[in-house]
Amino acid sequence: MAGTNLYLTYKKDTSQLLYWVINTSNGIVRSAASVEECAPVTVNTTGQSTVSEIVNMSKLIAKFLLPVPSGIFKLFQAVIKARSAIYAAFQQIVIQKPDPEIEKSNATHKHFIDALTESFEALGGNLWNSNKDPTTEEEKDEDIESFFRNQFSALSVGDGMGDVDGDSSSENDEQMQRAKVQKKRTTGKGKKGKRGKKSKHKPTPKTAAEPSLADVPVESYRIIEDKGGLMSEYLIAVYAVIQEWSQLRSFTQDLWHEVAYDGLNGAVAASLTNMAVTLVKQTCLAVFVDFPGHESYETIMKTITRGDPDTAQGRFSLGLYRMSACGHQTEKVLDNDIDVKEQFWIHTYNDLVAFITDFQKNRTGRPTKAMQAQINDWDPKFDLQRATKDDRLKWRRSYSINWLYDLVNVFSSIVVQRNTMKGEHHVYENVDWSKNGPWHQHRRLFGLNEFAGFVTTLAMQKPNTDIRQKILPHHVFQLQCIVDSLTASRGWMLSPLRGHILSPPARKFRPRRDVDLFLDREVKRNGQGFLQAVEILTQLMEKDVQQVHDPNRHREMSQILDDMKFDLVNWLGESKYMYGLNTIPASRFSKHNANGLWEYSPLLCATGMVEALVLTQRLSMMMWDRLPEPTLVIHLHNMLVQKGYLKKPVGLYENLQELLTDSFFPHGVPTSRFYDTLVKRVQLRQDRTSLRERQAVGRDASKDIHEILDPTLNTSFKTKTALMNYYDADWVPEKIPDNAINIPSMLFVLRLSNTKRVTDSLTGQERLEETELVKRAKARGKTDAAILEAASIPQLPNTTQDPEALLRNIESLKDYTTGPSVDPYRVTQQKKKEQIQGTTLLDLLRLDIFADVCGNHPLSSLNYVWITVHIMMLFMSFEDIFRERRHPLYVRAYEEAPPSMRRSRRAGLLMAAMADEDDEALRMFAGVFEKLRLGVMGCIYWEDLREAESGAKESAEDDEDKIPMDACSVM
Repeated sequence: MAGTNLYLTYKKDTSQLLYWVINTSNGIVRSAASVEECAPVTVNTTGQSTVSEIVNMSKLIAKFLLPVPSGIFKLFQAVIKARSAIYAAFQQIVIQKPDPEIEKSNATHKHFIDALTESFEALGGNLWNSNKDPTTEEEKDEDIESFFRNQFSALSVGDGMGDVDGDSSSENDEQMQRAKVQKKRTTGKGKKGKRGKKSKHKPTPKTAAEPSLADVPVESYRIIEDKGGLMSEYLIAVYAVIQEWSQLRSFTQDLWHEVAYDGLNGAVAASLTNMAVTLVKQTCLAVFVDFPGHESYETIMKTITRGDPDTAQGRFSLGLYRMSACGHQTEKVLDNDIDVKEQFWIHTYNDLVAFITDFQKNRTGRPTKAMQAQINDWDPKFDLQRATKDDRLKWRRSYSINWLYDLVNVFSSIVVQRNTMKGEHHVYENVDWSKNGPWHQHRRLFGLNEFAGFVTTLAMQKPNTDIRQKILPHHVFQLQCIVDSLTASRGWMLSPLRGHILSPPARKFRPRRDVDLFLDREVKRNGQGFLQAVEILTQLMEKDVQQVHDPNRHREMSQILDDMKFDLVNWLGESKYMYGLNTIPASRFSKHNANGLWEYSPLLCATGMVEALVLTQRLSMMMWDRLPEPTLVIHLHNMLVQKGYLKKPVGLYENLQELLTDSFFPHGVPTSRFYDTLVKRVQLRQDRTSLRERQAVGRDASKDIHEILDPTLNTSFKTKTALMNYYDADWVPEKIPDNAINIPSMLFVLRLSNTKRVTDSLTGQERLEETELVKRAKARGKTDAAILEAASIPQLPNTTQDPEALLRNIESLKDYTTGPSVDPYRVTQQKKKEQIQGTTLLDLLRLDIFADVCGNHPLSSLNYVWITVHIMMLFMSFEDIFRERRHPLYVRAYEEAPPSMRRSRRAGLLMAAMADEDDEALRMFAGVFEKLRLGVMGCIYWEDLREAESGAKESAEDDEDKIPMDACSVM
């Protein structure tokens, strides 16, 4: 998921370029008649080279191989352009504010650029550049990855001048052959001399050295630079990541503004924020792997600000550009210095460090007197619009530190109370506070457990412990998002171009808005809140237990439901902390709201709700995997509709059948032989393997509740919601396996777009490789042509991506058989594709999250516990009418069945009716369905679904306060 930023692109291009240069040079050296003929170039066995060696190798290649493939010249240009961009940026800095360190780094950049330019020219780059036709260059542009597969496959370590694959241009084929002929003539002048010189040129040790280069992957090829050169590359890496940071912060700010002002469900914003945090983490892991020990936030900031943020102010500016209608010219319309401390999250980092340092001083959970003097006067009703900039920053700092105190006090409460109340002796600095540590079984929080564990770990260290190098960029960014979620709801936004943007606070918005709808503690909406549903279902289960005289029936499920209810009541949206935990300091917000940890954090509420939605879905799928009633009802309902006993499907069951088709009908929805289909499904349910696996997982103390309730351990109900897929993948889309991706979905289309294309040996037509996802699509009736068309849609340049327009053009994917016909972007004619990354990727995945949480595919919106209540009541009504009429099937299943069959009497009644296709019984069933007809809207957590909306974010042009970040550039 790591974005393709400047440094990662530069690194990849450099590795590929060096791979070609070294292997081509090696092939020439090995084939040469003498060492002197290739001097000073020798065989490279490491995959590493200095820039001066690259110049020498390039000059050698120019003597034997012309023309050089076009793709190599493009790699040269890309690498030179990347270094030149950094050189120009920092050259501008030293012009404004002289800095010896930057000047030294820039000298290294200049040496590098000059050397690669010399290599480029030696290989004929100037001639190639002058001969190419700019009007057709885009159409003729080669895909470098394809070029690698075709051209570079010939560059084996043993023979760098091997035959080129057939996909190469005929011109290159001919030239390569000429080069090989030239070599043969040169080396054939004297076989004795040739053999003698070869023995000198290729000593025995070389044979052992060859495999070392053969085992070096392309990405490990790199240019060796001195200390100054390494620093220059580090500057490129730092420069690259901070560009991404600015975009991601603007993206997440807009999300929380939309939650507060436009009613966006908080679970959507929280999910995308989690992905953004992960994107920062993934990018930094990918970028700073080359600079071990230099990946901490503080080291990055010291590098980019030269150790002084105040001095760095004025060195970075942001320009907004307008693109011409033709798309080839730009015009700067706005230019402004960046607020370095704000846009690089320095304020937030300083607040985090200040909190940790203060907490460590006494580790009691109470701020020191000096800190209390700074943060005690925080007022949630403070008028941000009328305040000065400094006052707003002070208000935000006070909030951040107060909130962090509450967070750590709640998260550490279980261990602190064991020490203070039970006399245990846990050493705070040695406790494993991670979310997977030994205390994970004691719920204290929903949603931010990993972040809370990290902050608690640092705060609980001994006084004066330096923790700065342990704070990574994604930690700071996550805290920045937490703080921004509140300030955005209070009308305070930060723009890189415009600075502080202020508006009145969102009216009627409460951070707990969506959590309260989900739980409905006060039962304001009868029949839709999770807590009431659990209470009623456990009562129905108890009644069922009494009727069948089996005390063990539903015992385990009832206990799990009660435990889930207990945790949600006490730790989601509210916590025991607000009532005052013994020996735990009172909330820092007690003067205004004892529940301030939640009431003043939209992001905590929303991320907590995301985890709760995922957990309740897991629980529901396990419950339905064990209870026969849901499966029996859906199969019966389908039969009644297909045979005309129900003139119109019951909305609730029709929607369940559509949303969970794979679970109810793994072999497809039947239109006949209904009893046989149900028998197969029931037999599948009787497989006890999954139950044994789940029991084994449950006995493992290291497993948390998410792993214990994992749907993949179920026999039939294995479907995951979009939220669950991303949660299980740690919010990294690439980690979601093909077998879990929902079809259709945007992730499905994006995954197809990255699938390898092959030529069918029978038809000669292009199609996608037979991955598991492609096979799943075909099993649903999708043709190769339709799948290929779907795979083509999202392959658009990031700068022109329009999620709303894209969605309109894939609407037909829901039921497509031949694929969408509209292609407004002419993507099928484009030869060069760019992988969708960064905020553009998040914009597209937002469509899936929105559909899942509150849109037209609402798997995460359904209150499955309440649906189970309806299904149980439906069966009770079946039993009542069949008992009243003394129907023979009822008498046989309920009164004449042996005691051992009491547990399955409902299944016996229904399956007997379906097997006999008993007309009277089926009419009685249909009558009950009609009487208890219910739509899906009666079983969702929210007040409504936004089915008519795509979920695509509002265009920046619609709001003058929002800046289209893809139109900006950072200097």
